Amino acid sequence: MSSRDPRGQRPTLEAVAALAGVGRGTVSRVVNGAPGVSAKARAAVEAAIAELHYVPNPAARSLVTSRTDSIALVIPESESRLAAEPYFNAVIRGVSTELADTDMQLLLILVRNPRELDRLTRFVEARRVDGVLLVAVHQDDPLVAFLEKTQMPTVLAGRRSPDESLSHVHSDNVGGAAQAVRHLLGQGRTTVATIAGPLDMDVGRGRLQGWRDAHAGHGTPPDESLAVSADFTEEGGRAAMGELLDRHPGLDAVFVASDVMAAGALTELRERGRRVPEDVAVIGFDDSIVARHTVPPLTSVNQASEDIGRAITRLLLEEINDPAAPRQYLTLPTTLTHRRTT
Repeated sequence: MSSRDPRGQRPTLEAVAALAGVGRGTVSRVVNGAPGVSAKARAAVEAAIAELHYVPNPAARSLVTSRTDSIALVIPESESRLAAEPYFNAVIRGVSTELADTDMQLLLILVRNPRELDRLTRFVEARRVDGVLLVAVHQDDPLVAFLEKTQMPTVLAGRRSPDESLSHVHSDNVGGAAQAVRHLLGQGRTTVATIAGPLDMDVGRGRLQGWRDAHAGHGTPPDESLAVSADFTEEGGRAAMGELLDRHPGLDAVFVASDVMAAGALTELRERGRRVPEDVAVIGFDDSIVARHTVPPLTSVNQASEDIGRAITRLLLEEINDPAAPRQYLTLPTTLTHRRTT
């Protein structure tokens, strides 16, 4: 005789328990992944679930587990920055791919002003999500400190500083930048400038340090007047390139801390009558779609942005499932992709 509900209604927890020959509590523990169930009882419950095509009621499960089965991907940037910066899109793809085989829902949240920050903090305080992924981390970002204080499972793409206490994943920014600058110096370029990212971000400071390290390793202490900081936008890169050319008209190479800024730098070089790479060699960072479509195509440091998205998601799911587990800190390697700007 079938154990399906004769009225064709959705199978219940009780029906699963009856078919498996166990108590309702045992079925609940199996469904919610809780310990304390023997292998024999677990197998019986799983067989009953399969036979009845039982699907847990999400609302009821949430009441039992205090879980929402959703995570927030928070990007403290405007829509225009989100659309213009391939890094964000790659990270989002990585997060989405990693979640594809789970029951987790992904909420994308942009934080563009204090009102939206306040709304997000209230959302987190109410435990409307099980965890937070935060992209684009600034040194004094109050949101990071708030997430740490509330003990919300959180993983960062990037970090506030090398002493970051929250779980995080970032690229080898120092090593990748140093590799790029060593390549330029090894080609015989003698005046290698840099357009760094924002210095209130570890990524900006790290890539600037890589420029410094490569010069020091080459026996040529860096001239700090060859370094200008910008905001990771195309307009910022163009303005910074203009400032560098005004200071050092004879510069013959520039390492730029993002492909988007490098695209702006190429425009400024072209406007100033500098040929790339004949007069000025250029290297970017990200190896994004931008690098393949500049004129000429851009040599760039590949930081596998999609892998960052996948890695932060794996770490967050592990932290949600085991909040007591030690926090994890991952540095992903970089490589240099050679194209026609060097």
